[in-house]
Amino acid sequence: MVFSSFTFLFRFLPCFLVVYMVCPAKWKNLVLFAGSLAFYFYGVRKTPMYLILFLISLLLNWYLGAWMVQAADEKHRKQRLFAGVLFNLCPLMVFKYSGFFTGRGLLLPLGISFYTFQMIGWLVELYRREIRVFPSFLHFGTWASMWPHMSSGPILRWKDTETDLGARRVTASDVEEGLRELTIGLAMKVLLANQIGGLWRQVKTIGFESVSTPMAWLGLVAYSLQLYLDFCGYSWMAIGVGEMLGFRLPRNFEHPYAARSMRDFWRRWHISLSSWFRDYVYIPLGGSKKGEGRTYLNLLVVWLFTGLWHGSTLNFLLWGLFLFALISLERLGWGKVLRRSQVISRLYMLLVIPLSWMLFAIPSLKDIGSYIGRLFAFSGGTAVHARDFLVYGRQYAVVLVIGLLVSTPLPEKLWRRIRTSPLGTVLLLVLFWVCVYCMAVATNDPFMYFSF
Repeated sequence: MVFSSFTFLFRFLPCFLVVYMVCPAKWKNLVLFAGSLAFYFYGVRKTPMYLILFLISLLLNWYLGAWMVQAADEKHRKQRLFAGVLFNLCPLMVFKYSGFFTGRGLLLPLGISFYTFQMIGWLVELYRREIRVFPSFLHFGTWASMWPHMSSGPILRWKDTETDLGARRVTASDVEEGLRELTIGLAMKVLLANQIGGLWRQVKTIGFESVSTPMAWLGLVAYSLQLYLDFCGYSWMAIGVGEMLGFRLPRNFEHPYAARSMRDFWRRWHISLSSWFRDYVYIPLGGSKKGEGRTYLNLLVVWLFTGLWHGSTLNFLLWGLFLFALISLERLGWGKVLRRSQVISRLYMLLVIPLSWMLFAIPSLKDIGSYIGRLFAFSGGTAVHARDFLVYGRQYAVVLVIGLLVSTPLPEKLWRRIRTSPLGTVLLLVLFWVCVYCMAVATNDPFMYFSF
């Protein structure tokens, strides 16, 4: 169920909130768990077996956790952890990567990439004894299936919601604040991401070999903004809904386009995924404590896995290798140059961020080659309309400028000053109903990260 839809905003959300608010505190986890399963079933209603797959994952991970906790010694704990990780990875590999070998991919179960990593993290935390009290199945199921984040993250850790799962009290101010966050995220998605995405669609319609060089760069800027505003908008909405339910979900973005290096960028972008790979892959491999050679090998493994997590096509591997190369160069000394000069670092990021998203956005290696040819105008065809960038630049200028501004920390700073004022309330009401209008006249446009 897409958050930016009438079904969610005017049916599911208000009905669920009424039931959730009036039920006694001791039943809230049960209501949330049941509501999460209903939410998931709606998302997979055309393939209901995926709900069964999700329930099996919940049950077996809870039993695997109990089985590991009961191990007689460290050796058996480690063996049971390995069995649990393997159990979680097998369905992900079957659904996500079978097409790589057979040429025919399977329909991806909703949220499988996110809940698989969340389950693995849970088992690792149990193995490390970071979870001191083993939870009931109701608490575990509520945490693992919580519908505000299950479609596109963030990837929750047990500690993120452990306290709130035990006892929480939802107040009117929580609901009010949650509605604010929800509306901001909705506006980012509907008014900015969806509109800017039209420019990238125009580039694909013209053809990668036929766009002018300025249009090729403009298209990458549009895709970069669309991806950020779409995914960050979802995260804002998830945080807002979580607040209405009494949970404080972690932020998944910290203005990544304000970063001055690629290492800094990935500390700010999709924070729950970056920190997951850091804590459960990079550090267990040895991190940076086993010499320079081993450090770069560990980084290579992390970025190859990051690419594979996003998809099974070769462009995602190429994307991961490109990021590995950039981060390695920064470790070798280029990062010192970037830290010394704000001008150089800004120009560098303006170049490499769109180039990295180009590899992310275009599945075909042949098309990537054609697009690079248009970006740097040394090969790959001739522009059909050399002034196409002027036509589409004028058409999308306002929304592109607003998108660029929203990608900086400035609007959030300004918003904090008027957030609870009458002006802030009026602004949110206007944004909400403009979003409703845009949703009414537009076709369904799901969040981009649903496909991962």
